[in-house]
Amino acid sequence: MEDVAATDRLYYENAYLREFDGRVIAVREDGWAALDRSAFYPTSGGQPFDTGTLNAARVLDVEVENGVVWHKTDAALCVGETVHGAIDWPRRWDHMQQHAGDHMLAGAAWQLFGGVTIGLHLGKEDSTIDMDLPGGRTHLTAEEMETLETLVNRRVQQDDPIRCWFPNPEELNALPLRKKPTVDSHVRVVAMGDYEMVPCGGTHPSSTGQIGPVKILSCAPARGKMRLCFVAGMRAVTYFQQTASCAEQVAAALSSTVTEAPEVFQREREARLNQQKENAQRLTQAALEILRLRKSGHIYAAHLPFADREILLSAARELTKVPQAVALLSCPGKSGYALLFAKGTEVELDMAALLRQCGGKGGGKPDLAQGNAADETALEQAAALLSD
Repeated sequence: MEDVAATDRLYYENAYLREFDGRVIAVREDGWAALDRSAFYPTSGGQPFDTGTLNAARVLDVEVENGVVWHKTDAALCVGETVHGAIDWPRRWDHMQQHAGDHMLAGAAWQLFGGVTIGLHLGKEDSTIDMDLPGGRTHLTAEEMETLETLVNRRVQQDDPIRCWFPNPEELNALPLRKKPTVDSHVRVVAMGDYEMVPCGGTHPSSTGQIGPVKILSCAPARGKMRLCFVAGMRAVTYFQQTASCAEQVAAALSSTVTEAPEVFQREREARLNQQKENAQRLTQAALEILRLRKSGHIYAAHLPFADREILLSAARELTKVPQAVALLSCPGKSGYALLFAKGTEVELDMAALLRQCGGKGGGKPDLAQGNAADETALEQAAALLSD
């Protein structure tokens, strides 16, 4: 294919342009079409492509190559055809809010913590920023995240202007950019208030107030860097609505207010754990009483229908404090019987080998083995072998 003239990218001058007219200047065999002018944003800089329509054709994907914007459509377009384009505005506006939210977070993190942004990804539900922090840090503390989030939202509420322009080389060299340009010419700069200025070719609102609230969802290590996950604009509003609804439901279930719910929940959790601990101790004592009644020499063997693996383990630890003791225990399992074989220090037996010898599936160490069996015969065989 012959060289194609660069596309006039209308979103550079007006990110709010929703409709435009253009002409098809090239078509590829794989169904992609290039226009002489386009308001469709192509995937780049971590921001996804726009969707919409060109005449009756749906735009499914948009890419840029050597300054030419290519559009993948679900219906063929012809060279020379005049098209009317319409942008899927809700999708574009969401991307504008997320992208500007990224700038606000990245700029504030650079100022507060020296974080250098190395990657951005705008996802369907949330977005992420990967950063290099001084000293190789890969996370922020809860207090640092709160400080960062508060600073960003204060700047959002100031409704400072967002300016996008192509400075000449002399002006560009004098600008206090947060990052160096990745291209040598035709560098586009985005500035927000007097605190953020960086090369960027993406689409943004005209003021910080239009970004809406910004919420950090998480901060975690990722490939040796720090990854911030966030939402902005209506995504953040939706998040706040969902979390508020969840908090209200939890509070209602606890018969408390939303602000009191965490303390009430913690008290109930501690009370529940204490009750579970007491129940486990009573069940362990009951198990020990049964096993001591059924003791044969130094062998304690029984199926305990009321127990679980933790009760078996607690009982076995108590019994095998006697050096000559052997505990052969079972309880109901997910499928069949759960087995636990254990021995005292003076018993010269391999409990894992014994478990397998009796048809159990599982393993462990010579002094303690756990597994499963289809029925009670494994426990009976083990008891019989030791008795013999």
